Amino acid sequence: GVHFQGGDNANNPVDLLGTIYKGGVIVPVIHGLFLTVVVLGIERALALKTAFGKTSLFKFVQNTRAALAKNDLGEVQKICDKQGGTVANVVSATLAKYKEVDTDTILTKEQKVLAIQKELDEATALEMPTLQQNLPILATLTTLGVLLGLLGTVLGMITSFQALAGGGGADSAALSVGISEALINTASGIATSALAVTLYNYFTNKIDHLTYSLDEVGFTLVQTFSATH
Repeated sequence: GVHFQGGDNANNPVDLLGTIYKGGVIVPVIHGLFLTVVVLGIERALALKTAFGKTSLFKFVQNTRAALAKNDLGEVQKICDKQGGTVANVVSATLAKYKEVDTDTILTKEQKVLAIQKELDEATALEMPTLQQNLPILATLTTLGVLLGLLGTVLGMITSFQALAGGGGADSAALSVGISEALINTASGIATSALAVTLYNYFTNKIDHLTYSLDEVGFTLVQTFSATH
């Protein structure tokens, strides 16, 4: 095509797109990984946006704690229904157990507190796998991108040395093509890994923030029951 000398794909490339095309069998694989990282990044971003709920998580935590301080369980439930998302779901489940043990006349106070704590832990354990879904794949692609880039680089350098061994002016172009192939593989691999590690760390940080908020509200809920009974 137009990206090659004389319009023939068999000839040497004349621009970057032609060089990428000539980058060897590893480049399409790396580009496939790059697209996978982009798709997983979009999927996780949308999933975490839903998990965080409709309003600010910080505001939700503050409002919930304020309602618990007044022991207004009805208000806490309203806040959870309005918020939605992972934290609100866990708090709602724990709140249901709170109300259940509150009317129980057989269990001791310590048993009731343990029952609420157990419900909190179980509800959290059910939600966490959903938050962390696909993150192990991102972590794998972080390493895989670099390794495939390195493999493509080595193959490109082998092509260069073969051209160098042949000698002659005609092989100078082949030498440059081999070096270009090596560098294209290196750049593609690094770009893929850089994006993957950035997204992985970003999403991990967001999940840590959500988990901290969950722990904060859960602890307040358990302490409220303990203090008022």
